[in-house]
Amino acid sequence: MDKRFVVETGPSAAVKTWQAGGLAAKVVQAHQELADCRACPRDCAVDRLADELGTCHVGRWAQVTAAFAHFGEEDCLRGRRGSGTIFFGSCNLRCVFCQNWDISQSTAGRIHTDRELASLMLDLQAAGCHNINLVTPEHVVPQVVEALAVAVPAGLQRPVVYNTSAYDAVSSLQLMDGLVDIYMPDFKFWEPETARHLAKAKDYPDVARAAIAEMHRQVGDLVVDDDGVAVRGLLVRHLVMPGQTAEATSIFNWLAAEVSPDTYVNIMAQYRPEYRVPGESRYASIDRRPRPQEIAAAYRAASDAGLWRFDERQAHAM
Repeated sequence: MDKRFVVETGPSAAVKTWQAGGLAAKVVQAHQELADCRACPRDCAVDRLADELGTCHVGRWAQVTAAFAHFGEEDCLRGRRGSGTIFFGSCNLRCVFCQNWDISQSTAGRIHTDRELASLMLDLQAAGCHNINLVTPEHVVPQVVEALAVAVPAGLQRPVVYNTSAYDAVSSLQLMDGLVDIYMPDFKFWEPETARHLAKAKDYPDVARAAIAEMHRQVGDLVVDDDGVAVRGLLVRHLVMPGQTAEATSIFNWLAAEVSPDTYVNIMAQYRPEYRVPGESRYASIDRRPRPQEIAAAYRAASDAGLWRFDERQAHAM
């Protein structure tokens, strides 16, 4: 473990903001964002305070599809007691290959008010989870702010993980500044046409670059405690896709040159054809698992770019 990235633990970002008296102003901003919704790059401009629905089909309150102690996350998040994950429904991307489509694309999640969502966070903390891990929160940032404004004064102390596709509005990320400890974005695609075809979001690459740069500005490179559990910083995921080695190379080169060569990365090899892909001719290019040489090429591209901080299990496998 590189001692440069090991720190002593202290109050979470949200606790510091609450102690400084900054939470109330963020709730006011959250309400303003909901009234003319620009919470994500879809820019629907609907009044979600009045329960009007835009692309995400989520109105006044967030939809939660699952919440539990997750032991399948990165080593630095799951630790020994798990990462306290809260899965939000109705993801603002429309990835045709989504492996969690039954959760992320569903509108069947249970509605949670700010107090109910805060209660979930406190329950996960009471269960011993190392952090509160918000999964696909891009479209419910205002509701998350409201919930944290309830949970933190009630005793929430765990670091907050913002686990995102990176299809985030910079304005929403700025609203989360001082509330998030660990940002964990995907960087899925480099080419706009790929993003249009596979996620219905041609602007995804530009949005992701701006979002990840803002995340790093807020929290810096990932730092951990003496047990290797994440405390603060940026962790970027990239799912190795069939036939997209060139895009992975561009992503890693950008991360090393424009964000930081010390960016902690998780190069994920678990892609499999799911959701709308199997048997669909227009998605034939990704209707297979990535080949071993494609996975190896992604690791080489990351290393050649100057990136070196990988998940411990990955590092041992290289």
